Amino acid sequence: MFKGLREDIKAVFENDPAVKNIAEVLLCYPGLHAILLHRPAHWLYNRRRFVLARIISNFSRFMTGIEIHPGARIGKGFFIDHGMGIVIGETAEIGDNVVMYHGATLGGTGKDKGKRHPTVGNNVMIGAGAKILGPITIGNNVKIGAGSVVVKSVPDNCTAVGCPAKIVRRRYNRENNVLSWVI
Repeated sequence: MFKGLREDIKAVFENDPAVKNIAEVLLCYPGLHAILLHRPAHWLYNRRRFVLARIISNFSRFMTGIEIHPGARIGKGFFIDHGMGIVIGETAEIGDNVVMYHGATLGGTGKDKGKRHPTVGNNVMIGAGAKILGPITIGNNVKIGAGSVVVKSVPDNCTAVGCPAKIVRRRYNRENNVLSWVI
């Protein structure tokens, strides 16, 4: 538990240049508070204690303005900056070292059963107000521009912007020999 807390605090220091000290992080970062409350809610959800998990989740939303369903799976190093209005759905999966800005949504597209929310890879940045909708996959090392609406999967090492989002840049990656290109 304390190792996870250290990693969550470390993510704040790595991603927010305005942070001054650990006391400020522990007392004044609603994104950190939402993640810390999500972890026990998710633990309860996995043990079929759905009502108690939802109570903790709703308390967290009331306190932070960030709504994370207790069923969502979140990796280590997740950082929420200026988190008001963030929504993360029940079947969403978030990899390690993901940064998400205010107003972003990982949501569904209807009342389908089963997997209906996005899967986000590692080292992803999701801009303010971005909407990522449906059971799609966002690859590793991806940037989603502010205000973008993503309804199709985005491969690794890309930048996607617009409504609907289009890939505008693919970064070079030695492993798969992809060269940068711009549309």
